[in-house]
Amino acid sequence: MAVSLFELHQMEEARREFEAVRRAGGDHPNIEYYLGRLDLTEGKLDAAILELNKAAANPPFPDTAYYLGYAYLKRQDLTLAEQWLRKAAEAAPRDPAVQYQLGLLYSKTGRKEEAQVAYSKSEQLRQRDTEVDKLRLDCKQKLDQGPFEAARPICDQLFDPDDAEKLTMLGTTYGQHGLYAEALRPLRRAAELSPGSPQMQYNLAFDYFQLKRYAEAREPLAKAVARWPDLYPLNALFGAVLYNLGEELPAYEALHRAYDLNPRDPATVDILYRVTLSLAQKNLASKQYAASLRYLSEAAKLRPQEAEPHRLLAQIYDRTGQQAEAAEERRQLERLVPAGSAHPN
Repeated sequence: MAVSLFELHQMEEARREFEAVRRAGGDHPNIEYYLGRLDLTEGKLDAAILELNKAAANPPFPDTAYYLGYAYLKRQDLTLAEQWLRKAAEAAPRDPAVQYQLGLLYSKTGRKEEAQVAYSKSEQLRQRDTEVDKLRLDCKQKLDQGPFEAARPICDQLFDPDDAEKLTMLGTTYGQHGLYAEALRPLRRAAELSPGSPQMQYNLAFDYFQLKRYAEAREPLAKAVARWPDLYPLNALFGAVLYNLGEELPAYEALHRAYDLNPRDPATVDILYRVTLSLAQKNLASKQYAASLRYLSEAAKLRPQEAEPHRLLAQIYDRTGQQAEAAEERRQLERLVPAGSAHPN
């Protein structure tokens, strides 16, 4: 929720959610990063530098150094600004914004030649971005219009084995057209180039998932979830992958985490319901009634319109001598499955 509000530029609401997360779960580089960026947007430079310095100890995103350097530059702390902007240039050598800020810094310190070099590089990178965007659009249009083989010569121009951005554009464009096998090569290379990007790890895993190569999808997701445990898309996809691998308990844990982060996504609710019900049935079969009750109660809350959790709850209450509770579950069952209808198996 906090990240979504941040991306929608609803800064006050985003701050409220991030601070609620911090109170509930303590400090985390992701929280420090976003709070630092919020402070920077509001001109609170000292607060921004404090938060971003903490985040930079274990950078959650590749542009952490850039925003810290930018904050120092705004505060006129030119020595530390240069230190962090140089780190940002190493992390993102193709980012025109980094070179532009370095140009400003060099200008402020009287290094005119270095400033001109940085400004020129920034402009070249901006021009490159424009050309790459046009190439991506041409590739998309060719794929929209006709067969893949006709589009390949244009699309393949985006395959630069040393440019994660272009590779991601190519892979996601292929994926949007259902060409998951063709998307795999560029997305795999992009993930290799940018191990610190959760989006690129997600893109690769999602492509493996679409190809039903679940074991291969698991590896990048497991690493990404360990590093970014509070990102909903990673947890949701990880849970779906584990479910398809038959690892129900780890799938339940990942899906439950995803549900806690975003309870409104129907796809997550659906798969979490299925795995929760399956765990309940297995515990019931082994007479682990307490565990089965817990899973069934959760399943009933996830899908209130489903009769099956109530049928199984009635069975457990009957077996454990809780007649009043069993009667209530049968009433719920009758409400959900009217007389004359076929009862669930």
